[in-house]
Amino acid sequence: MNPCLRSIVRTACLCDVEVYGIRRGYEGLLEENFHPGEDGTCVMGMRSVSGLSKIGGTILHSSRSSRFQTLEGQNQAAEILRKHKFDALITIGGNGTQKGAIDLSRVWNGQIIGIPGTIDNDLYGSDLTIGFATAVGTAVEAVDKLRDTAGSHELMFFVEVMGRHCGDIALATAIASGAEIAFLPEVKESPETMVKKLKKIKEAGKTSVMAIVAEGDESGGAFAVQKILQEAGNPFESRAVVLGHVLRGGSPAPADRILASELGNFAVCAIIQGESGKMAGKINNELVLTPLEECVSRHRTVDAEGLRLLRIVAS
Repeated sequence: MNPCLRSIVRTACLCDVEVYGIRRGYEGLLEENFHPGEDGTCVMGMRSVSGLSKIGGTILHSSRSSRFQTLEGQNQAAEILRKHKFDALITIGGNGTQKGAIDLSRVWNGQIIGIPGTIDNDLYGSDLTIGFATAVGTAVEAVDKLRDTAGSHELMFFVEVMGRHCGDIALATAIASGAEIAFLPEVKESPETMVKKLKKIKEAGKTSVMAIVAEGDESGGAFAVQKILQEAGNPFESRAVVLGHVLRGGSPAPADRILASELGNFAVCAIIQGESGKMAGKINNELVLTPLEECVSRHRTVDAEGLRLLRIVAS
């Protein structure tokens, strides 16, 4: 999110728009917790965001807010925005963040533009979300290292990656790392079918296998899938590894830095042009605005072409 913040601030400064950074999300808004700016004020300037492109995470921090989920909390947040005479709000985050933006829009008449920031890549309204490319790069690097151990000890590894409702990280990681199998929320296959495939792999002379498991797979995570396949007759000795929050950190990949910069700039321009209640995204290499209601109500799933490609390259 840091490259996105950098782009927002610098675009706004060039357009003579004052920018305040709200720390800790909606909870920080309720606390009136603003990021220190320049010259002893909370107004962020060009130098406030210097060097942010290479830094992972977000200098604004993040948090969940049970208070904001209530109508009382939303009204309080709206009153704080009016108190500080804010005209517009840019929300960077996933499904929960954008749902919060919709709730806020019902009690506050300022402009709101959302930006998709989630490694899961599960928000409708953009082909890619900020953080996805970096997460996949981290996962592939980990799988490459595990494959060395798998090959040396003739093992099968079940590697769990994030993705509760969308299997994009697992799918992309499987294709990029050359994994033999992927378990995704969108694909339903019986344990018997998977074991049959594994037996064919073993008969073909392979001594090690990499399986990528999305945490939202219907059978459960890596340990659950490992147990199910073991009971169904998996011919390989296996181990399970959960990458978890490792995927959420690290220096942003170049693709994420570029996407974040594009969407940050686009969001500010959209506000200046009077837009509101929409999310800035990129579809078919074009910058687009999609109503926030549509972004959170429609569920984005993995690309059918990606599934077809995986079946071919993993065969």
